[in-house]
Order: sequence, then structure tokens, then C-alpha cells
Amino acid sequence: MANSAITSFTLWLGLVILYATQTVHVTAFWPGGRSTRFYDFKVQTMKITKLCNTKDIVTINGMYPGPVVYAQEDDRVIVRVTNESPYNATIHWHGVRQKLSCWSDGPSYITQCPIQTGHTFTYEFTLLQQKGTLLWHAHVSWLRATVHGAIVIYPKTGVPYPFVYPYEEHIIILGEYWLRDVVQLEQAVLASGGGPPPADAFTINGHPGPNYNCSSNDVYKIDVVPGKTYLLRLINAGLNMENFFAIANHKLTIVEADAEYTKPFTTDRVMLGPGQTINVLVTANQPIGRYSMGMGPYMSAQNVPFQSITSIAYFQYLGAMPYSLSLPAPLPSFSDNLAVKTVMDGLKSLNPVSVPKEIDSNLFITIGLNVQKCNSKTPQQNCQGSNGGIMAASMNNISFIRPSISLLEAYYEHINGYYSEDFPGVPLKFYDFVNGAPNSIPIDTQSLRGTRTKVLEFGSRVQLILQDTGTVTTENHPIHLHGYSFYVVGYGTGNYNPQTANLNLVDPPYMNTIGVPVGGWAAIRFVADNPGVWFMHCHLEIHLSWGLSVVFIVKNGQGELETLPHPPADLPRC
Repeated sequence: MANSAITSFTLWLGLVILYATQTVHVTAFWPGGRSTRFYDFKVQTMKITKLCNTKDIVTINGMYPGPVVYAQEDDRVIVRVTNESPYNATIHWHGVRQKLSCWSDGPSYITQCPIQTGHTFTYEFTLLQQKGTLLWHAHVSWLRATVHGAIVIYPKTGVPYPFVYPYEEHIIILGEYWLRDVVQLEQAVLASGGGPPPADAFTINGHPGPNYNCSSNDVYKIDVVPGKTYLLRLINAGLNMENFFAIANHKLTIVEADAEYTKPFTTDRVMLGPGQTINVLVTANQPIGRYSMGMGPYMSAQNVPFQSITSIAYFQYLGAMPYSLSLPAPLPSFSDNLAVKTVMDGLKSLNPVSVPKEIDSNLFITIGLNVQKCNSKTPQQNCQGSNGGIMAASMNNISFIRPSISLLEAYYEHINGYYSEDFPGVPLKFYDFVNGAPNSIPIDTQSLRGTRTKVLEFGSRVQLILQDTGTVTTENHPIHLHGYSFYVVGYGTGNYNPQTANLNLVDPPYMNTIGVPVGGWAAIRFVADNPGVWFMHCHLEIHLSWGLSVVFIVKNGQGELETLPHPPADLPRC
């Protein structure tokens, strides 16, 4: 977040100084960048041996997890991506607000066509008023499973952290590992009409840990000095699971969520949905020994199979015996909704913020699962959803169909026929969404299908009510909005009721991915001040594949600083 200090930006025409008296997330300056960071990404396959099995995985530069993108607030970042793999590829810079750089956002068929084998595309964006921990990942098929890495954005030179300066910092990426080829796995799951199998292992920085076969030495470890405080940058890059994280006998103090500082909040464990990042401080204040860092499942849906074996890493004190027994991490039960709520209740922005009070566009969006009727002539193969149907997912009961060209190109070039602008701002019908949802499968659990978008006027103040539904099962859905962060002004269980909803308009957290509570709702607010085509979707990959997404088109405002620029010359072709 911008602070109350004077913030300077280098522009073509010299130096302009912005005075701010409170936290502001809107500027009227061209995002030129202070200094420029260059990265060269090569999408490559490599052989890897895990869980007693050797296979090819897709990586960036032969690294799993991939290379870290380091930068400072307001830096320009340029990443040249060359696809040397046999698969289509794109990279999404998750949580980067892409001010006037929509062409570099990365979701396939939304802002760009994929980078085909043998081709190159250069992403360029400015980390305008952003600092903290984010992630980058592939945004095509299920390649995110192995194509992901951290983005670490430091404050400007001379600007301190608003918390105790840590002795060391460590990146902790939570992931899921699959023995099957993930591109083929997605195709097989969609062809079956049913749900995905559980991951073969959870991983911490690519390591399953000693609870899995052939993995007693495939363990991540941090060596710590007694008495010192460490900053852990936690990232969930998993595909289909939300996860708890805890360290045996140690407290975690949250100081940042989704790359925005928070009031310090101490807890025994945190839960991260895919795409979410949390920075925590941990002090090595226990007796010298080896302590487990544990990653385990949070599954709020009913009757969904999941991996239940905990992934373990070590938080090991200098002086501990190398092979001493590790104390286990106290992870909550897989269905502990209260543990999730407790952490959300503790998340508050560090300082008072300027939340939009007046609302121009008030949208109510239901999210949930559907079952479509299956008309296949081979039902044993293709109708494996509930009651012989085909699984789907939707927003306002519309399952999103990805087009065959980039929506941003279709919008910019005025190419008709690829999308419509009639996504409804309210559900097609109202009922008791949580408890009274129709569940006669598939007679009345079917969704409409289409590439529908919602158009927002530039500068409009938007409120979204995201309402979970019980059509097939209630579930916590990590909803991510591209191109923006938003204020999470409220959330609760049951059906949203504006008369009783308790909203925080003083210091709500500023996030890019919100876990909409199981059987509940979340209210978010933002100002539509970034023109372009922006994806909003559930970050559980299977739900994205099933259509749990929508696209917002934010129109141009006035003048160059409010206008979507022309596409880059090397934009990939479909």
C-alpha cells in the first residue's frame, strides 16, 4: 500500500510528486518504473524422480519450483518467455495489478493466445505501489502444477518493513505433485464428466517429505539460530486443494497477506487457498531441536476424495542432532471451518484505508457446482459425475466457455462473435442459496453455458457480493480477480443479508484472492480504474476447467493515462 510519505515516480517528462495523506491505491501517473529488472524464462521439460517414479515435468529454466522474480516497489519488470516445451504456455503474474499492461496479464484465451512451441513472448509490467510476496504461474491447462515460482517485491531503498526486521527470509511454496502428466490428466478428467483424483503428494518447495514413499531424504529444511526471528513467505501454488500450514510448538505472526501489510496477528496455523500468499514472522524461541513444518488438507466440500497424508519440512535449530525425531506440527482437522474463520477474522489492513463508500455498480454473484445432463453414447466413460451427469461449475448459474481467440484481442479489435456483454449482475432467480438449493440431479442442477462478460465503466466504484451455493455441495472457493486488488469489507455464513451484514469500512484487508466461506458469502469493493479485460475465477483448477469464472471488461476513461494501450508486436497468435 502507498504510505503517507512522499512517493516519487520517474516519468518521461521529469519528476512528479504526489502528496498523500492516507492510504491510496489510485494514481494518475503513467507506470514507467524506477529501475528495470530483466528475466529470461525458458519453458522446458526435465526428468524428475519422486515417489519412486521418474517422469518428465514442465519447468522454467529446469527449476522446480521455478526461479524467483526479485524486484522493488515501482520497478519495471521485463520477462522474456521462450517456449521450448511440447505444450502451449503462458505465464500469469498473480496479484500484479498490471496498470495499463493488460496485454501482459497472461491467462490463456483471455488476454493472450498461448505461446506455442518454439515461440517467444515478452511480458512487461510495473509493480506500481506494490510490495510483498506474490507468485507467478502457468495459466494454461494444468501446467501450474510444476510451472510456478515466487515474486518478491522489496520496499524502496531506505524504506523499512513495518515490523521487526527478520534475521533471514525464506520462501515456502506449498504445492501438489502428480505422477500423471497434468495436461493429459485434465483432458481425461474433463472427458470422464467426473471429478479429479487426489494429488499423489503435497509438497513444500517441491519436496514431499518423509511421510511419502521414497521420500525420507526428499525433505525441505530451514536451519535456524536460537533466539532469531525469521520471515516466511508462504505461497500456495497447488492445483485443487486448500491447505493448512503450521510449525510444531511455534507461533506464526501474520504481517502481510496478498502482498499488503496487515496489523500483526498471531496464530497457531494459517490456511491458504491456491493463489494466496501470507507472510509470517516466526521466532526460534523453543528448546534446541527439530520441529516439523506441516502442510495438510482443508476440504470443506462433501464427498470429495483428497490427499490426506501431511507433507513435512523441518524447522531445525543449529545444535540439534541431525537425525533427531521431529515434533509433529498441530494441523487442524481437514474440515475445521472455524480455524479458517479465526484467521480471516484477524486480517486487517495495517492502516486505515480509503474504501469506496458510495457504490456505482452493485453486483451479486452466486458461485458453485452444477451437474449437466449427459447425452453420451458411452455413459460409462463420459458420465461419471453425480447421478450419471457431467460436473460443471458456474457464476450466476452460467458456466464460462473459453473462446478460441484472446478475448482482449476480440474486444480491442472489435471482432464480433466471440463473446457477449450480458453477464447478469444478479442471479437469474433468488432462493435460499445455501440450504434450499435445488439438488435433483441433473434435472435442476444444470447451468447455462457461454462466454458472457460484464462491462464496467471506467472509474466506477464496484461492490461484489460473492455467495456460495449448496447446489451440489457448499465449499470454500478461493476467488481471484486479475488486474486488481480489492477490499474484503465483509464475509459471513449463510445467505447474504444487507440488513444484517457487518461490514468493515475502516481497515479491511486488501487482497487479490478471497476464500468465500463454505456455505457463506464475501463482500469485496474496488474502483474500476484499470482499463482492459480481466478474468475473475475460482483458483481451484478443476473449478476453472468446469467454468467457474467470468470476465470483466473495464472501458477506457479519458486521455492516455486511462486508455488501454495497443498490443505488443510479439503478441502470440492463436
